[in-house]
Amino acid sequence: MEKELKNHILQGEYCANLFQYNRLLTREINIGGSLMGGYNPIRIQSMTTTDTMDTQATVAQTIRLVESGCDYVRITAPSLKEAENLGLIKKELRARGYNVPLIADIHFTPNAAEMAARLIEKVRVNPGNYADKKKFENLNYTASDYAAELERIYQKFSPLVKICKEYGTAMRIGTNHGSLSDRIMSHYGDTPRGMVESAMEFIRICEDLNFYNLCISMKASNTQVMVEAYRLLVKTMHNEGMNYPLHLGVTEAGDGEDGRIKSAVGIGTLLADGLGDTIRVSLTEDPEFEAPVAKALADRYESLSQNKIKTVAPSISNPFQYYSPYQFSRRVSQEVLNIGSKHVPVVVYPLHADSLVDPHVLAPAGYNYQSLLDKFNISDMACDYIYFGDQIPSFNCPGGLGQIYNYNTWKRLAVKKQCFPLMQISELHSADPAAFAQAYFVTGNEGDWESLDWSILNEFAILVVSTTYEPNVQWQRSFALNLMQQGINCPIIWQRSYEDVEDEALGIKAAADFGSLLTDGLGDGIWIGADNLKAKSKLTSLAFGILQATRLRISKTEYISCPSCGRTLFDLQETTQYIRSRTDHLKGIKIAIMGCIVNGPGEMADADYGYVGTGPGKITLYRGKTVVKKNVDSTFALDELIHIIQEDGNWIETT
Repeated sequence: MEKELKNHILQGEYCANLFQYNRLLTREINIGGSLMGGYNPIRIQSMTTTDTMDTQATVAQTIRLVESGCDYVRITAPSLKEAENLGLIKKELRARGYNVPLIADIHFTPNAAEMAARLIEKVRVNPGNYADKKKFENLNYTASDYAAELERIYQKFSPLVKICKEYGTAMRIGTNHGSLSDRIMSHYGDTPRGMVESAMEFIRICEDLNFYNLCISMKASNTQVMVEAYRLLVKTMHNEGMNYPLHLGVTEAGDGEDGRIKSAVGIGTLLADGLGDTIRVSLTEDPEFEAPVAKALADRYESLSQNKIKTVAPSISNPFQYYSPYQFSRRVSQEVLNIGSKHVPVVVYPLHADSLVDPHVLAPAGYNYQSLLDKFNISDMACDYIYFGDQIPSFNCPGGLGQIYNYNTWKRLAVKKQCFPLMQISELHSADPAAFAQAYFVTGNEGDWESLDWSILNEFAILVVSTTYEPNVQWQRSFALNLMQQGINCPIIWQRSYEDVEDEALGIKAAADFGSLLTDGLGDGIWIGADNLKAKSKLTSLAFGILQATRLRISKTEYISCPSCGRTLFDLQETTQYIRSRTDHLKGIKIAIMGCIVNGPGEMADADYGYVGTGPGKITLYRGKTVVKKNVDSTFALDELIHIIQEDGNWIETT
């Protein structure tokens, strides 16, 4: 395999191929006899939330994690005593017949890392706080000053590397966006490049000491930052002759549907490009619920075989002149109605109803009819367009709602205000010219577009592009880049239907499929179909959840909440739900809820407000990354946080 690695060419610059799914071949590493990377399956892992000093509770939870599907289990070791207790935890697990490799999670304490490396199979270190500190200070370095800092880090980090070599212990160098050091922030900024360089400094030390049993991560709560950082890491490593396996994760993803969607967007985008060797889905829930989500993501890409993969051969000589995978920008499209150009991506809801007599059928689309007042109440997550197909409602639709009908049905409408035709490509050449005088939607599957004479489209055309390919992103990326190469600026609405998919599986698949395109700025709207879905309102919440996770359309409060661990200073699940119950009406506000200071202060930079545990029963409140109140009693902390939001003029009273 070493020969294959040396000859491995990244045709996609950061992936094996931009236009065909191929899993990136990485270095194989050994974690206590369990191999990761290379041709091995994508490994699943999670992290305990128990007190590491409570041996029996940690053992019991570790067993539950293994039984939920974890290949590895991570346990926090905030000090030397917890690191020493990892040996007892491992001994008890082995006595019970569980040989799962254990990973020590280390922040701030090199002596704990060095102890853990002698006892268990892997250590995780965070470059942002292993040898540096974070005080949000702006630091200036000359070239010689910076070289001296690197030498200091070398001296502090190399003892751990030598211990890992001696004991056969693996290591994860895990950069977190929220805990970049002041030194890195001052030199590279709060950027994906800073995240990559933070890790590369440590990787280069490992290589200098001939230690290669490494995997790397680039975690962030912002999916755009996370994806860009991983891609830039792969490119940077490749340029330096490295190919270490990748640990994928969206940190502080949150809970419930939002946490799953956010994780699937970030992780799924990278998996679709063939990146990723192990996954941890971070949910503010019991850790046993994480592995099934991670496994569902991994299994989808593990199951791909060459006879299922569509080879795309686009005539794009240099795709990166049209978009950058390392810095977000949206494809330039023309404005049609409220679609394209600078408009937020729209949501199309496909309505399937036995009858269109009762206006209550629009409720799953976000339009709740009030019979007594004879009017619609429009929710914050109401779709922009409804596809009626060949059905015509007998009631008046809300004034701002766009209605889409199949072309022949649209022609029969007596009143066409806010009503638009959906035309198959085959209908365009024989269509009534009146169809081209206002906005119209053109739809087709993969092969249909090859027969289209693009010259007949005018400035009112909106493309509805569907695919059944697995995976979908390669063909759809090719489609969008081909349009950019030809100078065709029609807005694109991505459409995909999922048959016989229910609840959580639908969310994971759709978030990965649509998220990977939107993360690259490709697309002006999404249209999710699932005819067999019983809870139809899930389609709208899912669509808006995907747009929020990609940071393209904010429709609700966003909670950046960590998944809890042995360092956590309060009950994260209970506290998150309590904060949500009083603030979830604050559309567009981002609130970070952190159990401890490891990532808390850093992640405040990506949130509007922060609620961080700083001691038993004590909370520190942030505005952005600035401390507003320290050590507030937890009994009053939420009231104080709300008061800060009110002072800023961002509070809205509920009705």
